Formats: sequence, C-alpha cells, structure tokens
Amino acid sequence: MKKITLLLVLTWLLFSCSNNDPIFELKILPVKEAKTPDFFEFGSIDTISVKYELPNNCYQFWSIYYEYDTNKRIVAINAIHDLESICTQATIEQEIKIPIQVLQEENYIFKFYKGKDANGENIFEEIEVPVN
Repeated sequence: MKKITLLLVLTWLLFSCSNNDPIFELKILPVKEAKTPDFFEFGSIDTISVKYELPNNCYQFWSIYYEYDTNKRIVAINAIHDLESICTQATIEQEIKIPIQVLQEENYIFKFYKGKDANGENIFEEIEVPVN
C-alpha cells in the first residue's frame, strides 16, 4: 500500500509541476513587397513573389496565408514566434515565390496584407492581374 501511495504522490508531483504556458505562437505577418506578372495565361501556372520581414531571430517562416473567395485572394505570411528564446533585434528579410494555377478566366485580385492601421483595422494592397 505504501508503494502505491508513493507512486501516486510522485505522479501527482510530476504533473503538477509541468508548465502549461505555450512556448510558441502563430503570428500573421505583413507582406512588405509583392511582384505579380502583368497578366496570367488561362490554364497555365505562373508565380508571384512576396517579400516579408521577420521581426527578429525568434520568428520563423511557417507558411503562406492564402485565402480565396471567387476571384479575390488574400495573401499574408504565417510565422512561428518562439516565446522562450533570447532574441536578437535584427530583422530578417526573406522572399518566397508562390505558384498560381490559373483556373479562372476572370481577373485575379490579390489583396496583400500590410498590417493594421491606428484603429486596428487590416490594411491591404490590392493588385489586379488580368487573365488572357
């Protein structure tokens, strides 16, 4: 019985001391600069280039935030922020190319996320790319 009690107490101590605070968080970062082609050719695959900035070395690129609704596309950067590391304050600029499969005959409207304004509202840069 003493062994079972000891085992239960040790198990309780082990789990009661664990830290439930997250060590990472997902952040959406703005697009610093976007380059699109002058036009898309229907049925082809083309690319757009997106430059973004990681605020410091505690951020890592995770994925492209790409949301679409009919002919509109919202583009931003998903990054992982490490909450436990010691960070340098040097920003890191990177560029990524995004393949676009042109499957619609309507013009594409890209809305590149640029951050938030003073009221906390999202700011977007819109670029329309015609389809031939």
